[in-house]
Amino acid sequence: MSETTEGLNPDERAEADRQAVAEVIEKAHIAIVTTVDEDGSLVSRPLGLQQRDFDGDLYFFTPDPSDKSVQVRRNPQVNIAIESHGNYLSVAGTGTITKDQALIDEFWNRHVEAWFDGGRDDPAVALLKVQARSAELQSVESPRVVAAVKYAKAAVTKGHPELGDTTRVEF
Repeated sequence: MSETTEGLNPDERAEADRQAVAEVIEKAHIAIVTTVDEDGSLVSRPLGLQQRDFDGDLYFFTPDPSDKSVQVRRNPQVNIAIESHGNYLSVAGTGTITKDQALIDEFWNRHVEAWFDGGRDDPAVALLKVQARSAELQSVESPRVVAAVKYAKAAVTKGHPELGDTTRVEF
């Protein structure tokens, strides 16, 4: 248990944990998005995370049609992996493909424009929306050099490295 959540009641702790997840997401720019292919194999790729205050939903631009959009429509189970400032986050959720113009306009930026020849009006422009169900957050409190020493010590002593807290969060 983290020192910052000691003494909190279960509802307060759950809210603090959700806030910790939101802080990691809001500092991230790229996420690894994993979908399920037709044969059941997992397919992962880096995608630019579109920013807004985290409310349980994550957004990524994607062309539609594409392998990714077909995979999400066939099996909406999606996983998002994020590393941000020494924190590691895995988010399990349900994906949908949307062409909601208000959302496209909200998130449109010059980086996305490079991927769509017709700009925001390109008929292929879509968003992958992932509604988070749960997340696991690993907070690594040690600098990388200290973490490396802890790994080495654990290898020699046949123990486990003490690197930080792991928190499971439900949405």
